[in-house]
Amino acid sequence: MTNHQIIEILNEIAELLEVKGENKFKIRAYQKLSRFLSSYPYELKDIYKEKGIKGLTEIQNIGEGIAKKIAELIDSGKLTYLEELKKSLPENLEMLLKIPGMGPKTAFLLGDKFKIKTISQLEKFLLSGKLREVKGYGPKIEEKLLKGIELYKKGEKRKLLGEAYPIAYKIINILKDKVKIDYIAPVGSLRRMEDTVGDIDILAVCDDKKKLMDTFTSLDFVDSVIAKGEKKSSVHLLEGIQADIRVFNKDEIGAALQYFTGNKEHNVLIREIAVKKGFTLNEYGLYKGKKKIAGEKEEDIYKLLGLSYIPPELRLGADEIKLAAENKIPQLVDLKDIKGDFHIHSNYSDGRDDIETLAKEAIKRGYSYIAITDHSQSLKVAHGLSIQRIKEQMQKIDKLNKKYKDKVLILKGIECDILQDGTLDYSDDVLQNFDFVIGSVHTNFKMNKKEMTERILKAMDNKYLKSIGHISGRMINMREPYELDYGAIFDKAAKNNIALEINAQPERLDISDIYIKEAIKYGVKFTIGTDAHIFESFDYIIYGVGKARRGWATKDDIINTYSVEKILKWMK
Repeated sequence: MTNHQIIEILNEIAELLEVKGENKFKIRAYQKLSRFLSSYPYELKDIYKEKGIKGLTEIQNIGEGIAKKIAELIDSGKLTYLEELKKSLPENLEMLLKIPGMGPKTAFLLGDKFKIKTISQLEKFLLSGKLREVKGYGPKIEEKLLKGIELYKKGEKRKLLGEAYPIAYKIINILKDKVKIDYIAPVGSLRRMEDTVGDIDILAVCDDKKKLMDTFTSLDFVDSVIAKGEKKSSVHLLEGIQADIRVFNKDEIGAALQYFTGNKEHNVLIREIAVKKGFTLNEYGLYKGKKKIAGEKEEDIYKLLGLSYIPPELRLGADEIKLAAENKIPQLVDLKDIKGDFHIHSNYSDGRDDIETLAKEAIKRGYSYIAITDHSQSLKVAHGLSIQRIKEQMQKIDKLNKKYKDKVLILKGIECDILQDGTLDYSDDVLQNFDFVIGSVHTNFKMNKKEMTERILKAMDNKYLKSIGHISGRMINMREPYELDYGAIFDKAAKNNIALEINAQPERLDISDIYIKEAIKYGVKFTIGTDAHIFESFDYIIYGVGKARRGWATKDDIINTYSVEKILKWMK
């Protein structure tokens, strides 16, 4: 029983308790533990094996009651409490709750009164118009749920980048630890840092192929072995995703990386260029007749094709090949360039950790600065900060800045709600005291394009606003982005020196790389923010950098690469 499986069960319990109308604090206990475990670095089964239930209760957010349930799951793979909970509710209710936009009350109605048990039944029922016959349910709810079904179908087949990436590197690190491997790396959509990943593809160079394949197919989180061979094996993981590994020789790995990284459109165009030049290109090398002329390094293949090297994130079959032929591929921003994080929540609002813990983690990661950006007063569900609590927090930050002087600078920030009329959630008298103000939309998502654009543009007139957070409001596979006039927003952002945020939360990855590339043409700058609510989520920075790279952003386009001195000058 892996942490991932336990997290899924905790989430399921929370959803079912919500349907039953149980105590909200009880529900939150399961939700809070689930969020905590999503970034917890140790397997609970190992702790339980070594220290028993007592060891589990020593972990944050785990009381004796939940510890006993986790112990039962580890021992038997089942949980009596969950089975009894399911029996008390309509069949397949948990399936209905996975539909974006489906609330507990509606799920219960559909399962109990209308006996809906499958997605196809639900879709037919909604299209029949029968739901609108129920008091309180109209065409808009039907439309919302039908869109939710579409999103569910998309998400069912693909994992978020932030889910697939850690799994891939978990596999890679275990294999490197147990087998002598000369080279190993992920390819495909994961290496391109796509928003979602269909399956995990890994390439390796290894002399002991048998040991590598044996180790890969016997990983303790393998659900089933699909195929096992000398050079390629495929497994289905307990996390619900397929993983494949292929082994190549050292003189082939560059060609293999090139072949398995680009999307279909990119690879077709590259092979067309090869053919025009009289070459043959496949996963084993670049050939002139029967003679291999390149294969060990990707760079050599692109060079012989008359192209400058194209970074993996750009291999999309758009204009990257034309620009590579003209030697116009820019030097993209890199993870090593990042000096800080501009979007972090502490326990003053809905974060888990105190500010000092976050500062220590920033120091550990070699950051020069971080911005603490808790929620503003209107977002009560996230414990938004009152004026008094802002003062308390600022005093705390002042003390910590003295304590950690010359180690890390803690910026006094706020994620300030952009209200429906475009005003910010605090008056200028309050906003002027912050170092860094993010303006974000958290409510009233159904405004039309003109209204939402005007709402954001009005917020951008505020002289204290320094960044627009998660601009499209999308939640991947859960909520579609609202429509905006991006050209108008980019124009004002450039003129008012307001950065746009690249939100690195795996569920968001917002702003889209297409719009990053377009905004750069206007002269817009970007901040990357992990939107971390626990310090482990600082890891999300890599997804933000990946998104920036997909948008052709250079070091100069990303404010996180600035020195402390340059940051302070920019914020004035």
